[in-house]
Amino acid sequence: MLKITDIPVEGYETVKRAIDAETGLHAIIAVHSTVLGPALGGMRLWSYASEQEALTDVLRLSQGMTYKASCAGLDLGGGKSVLIGTPEMKSEGLFRSMGKFVESFGGNYITAEDVNTKPADMAVIATQTKSVVGLEGKSGNPSPKTAWGCFVGLRACMEEAFGSADLKGKVVAIEGAGSVGSIYAKFIAEQGGKIVVADIVEEAARRVAEETGGTVVSPDAIRQVNCDVYAPCALGGSVNPETIPGIQARVICGAANNQLLDEDADGSALRERGILYGPDYVVNAGGLINVYNELVPGGYNEERAVSEMDKIYNNLKDIFAIAKDRGICTSRAANLFGDRRVDAARALI
Repeated sequence: MLKITDIPVEGYETVKRAIDAETGLHAIIAVHSTVLGPALGGMRLWSYASEQEALTDVLRLSQGMTYKASCAGLDLGGGKSVLIGTPEMKSEGLFRSMGKFVESFGGNYITAEDVNTKPADMAVIATQTKSVVGLEGKSGNPSPKTAWGCFVGLRACMEEAFGSADLKGKVVAIEGAGSVGSIYAKFIAEQGGKIVVADIVEEAARRVAEETGGTVVSPDAIRQVNCDVYAPCALGGSVNPETIPGIQARVICGAANNQLLDEDADGSALRERGILYGPDYVVNAGGLINVYNELVPGGYNEERAVSEMDKIYNNLKDIFAIAKDRGICTSRAANLFGDRRVDAARALI
């Protein structure tokens, strides 16, 4: 039997826990804000060490989605869901139960695939709720579009840091050879970039290296590679006080969410070292832009969605200008950029 309980968290509109002993479901959904529209954010399945670890992750992710949607100019709020467990526990019953949990938000939270969940899982979710996007036959798998948005963002970062968006001969160290990182690597290699890649699944890293003419290093070594760009494309927190001193890149621009362990402290540390950070929720907004286009009048249109992803370039240039004008780190500038739309909408309520 599905049991749903509230988790009071200051600064968040709604946070709930769901447990279903029969299916093994143990999940949390966090809605950070619906000021700009319904909260949209993916459904992550991960083997968290504890519920507290899962709660910390879903809170950070949902807040990031608020800023991601705002910076991208979308009429969406921020939310996220996490399931505690492993991919081996997947079942139709589990996702049906999760679909009921999503439905309990009455349309205020819309889900999509994320780490360890796929369009097929979303199809099961869709049997219990209409609050799901990224289905086959519509926008589908958002990973290629997330990768494309990252590539658009990379060009803005390269131009800002090097004076040119040309990637020929530039070394890009990609941490994470999954569904987004692998495609991102191909886009870079096609433009003459040199790929160095690492993944906890060595076979995945080797495959990307073979496809791009790149080289493989260990996950422990990727952050210290002598490179032009470090691209975190795995889980968050890879840029932190322990790793920042060893980062050799001039630019950080990747697909992972919450790359900075502490936005202000780590963002400022990067600025002091002269490393340009492309704020993650601006750079990786392509997937969100893609699924959002399922919700607009007339339904999904790929050409329109890709056209909107091109705005990531201009958004980053505006954020870099704010950072320079105010003498602040780019992560803080991105928050200010996102706050403008949220504050304007809140003033109308």
